[in-house]
Amino acid sequence: MMPAELDRKISEVDRRIRAAERAAGRPAGSVSLLAVSKTKPFELIRQAHRLGLSTFGENYAQELAEKAQALADLDLSWHFVGPIQSNKTSLIAECSDWVHSIDRLKIARRLSEQRPPDRGPLNILIQVKTSNEERKSGVAPEALPDLVAAVSELPNLALRGLMTIPAPATDDVTQRRPFQQLRELLTNLPSKHLDTLSMGMSQDLEAAISEGATIVRVGTDIFGARYNSVPFG
Repeated sequence: MMPAELDRKISEVDRRIRAAERAAGRPAGSVSLLAVSKTKPFELIRQAHRLGLSTFGENYAQELAEKAQALADLDLSWHFVGPIQSNKTSLIAECSDWVHSIDRLKIARRLSEQRPPDRGPLNILIQVKTSNEERKSGVAPEALPDLVAAVSELPNLALRGLMTIPAPATDDVTQRRPFQQLRELLTNLPSKHLDTLSMGMSQDLEAAISEGATIVRVGTDIFGARYNSVPFG
């Protein structure tokens, strides 16, 4: 992708975010952009950084580790947003600044145990299942309070809030429903220090912002469709 096209795409996503903030009566800058760069080559991330982005999301542990090493000369924040396998927690704990996809206590314990002390606490979000799609990860809403209580006790982790990936929808009312549910779940938790809602992607970020998103995860509308077999190096 040429730098001019990437610049245009980033600017358009930023415009949409700021417009959605205004429409919802929220302060400018209250929503952060997480650029999801899974399968994208190192140089494209370098281009995005030169254009002002510094926070990137990855879905695969090995890819995250290789990118974090290859781009260590840049001041970047790495967020892991994909499903977590038990045998990949060490890489994720070592390389991530944030993890959005905790849905089991076992995974949280492993991340806590494997977080390097010199990295400081790992910021984490609990992923909540807000749809009936079997393939979607996430803790059931009714099990959320117990998981929050257990995770909050673990050392080396800083529980910051919740994340969801709802079923695709095209109309605003349907898009907003799971985001409203996530906001209400966060509000009803006894832990008052939780301040983060990671929800909304390219197709529904406006609906998410209207319901309180603080992080929107955008990949396609910045970098284009994902690569399926092209190396990311």
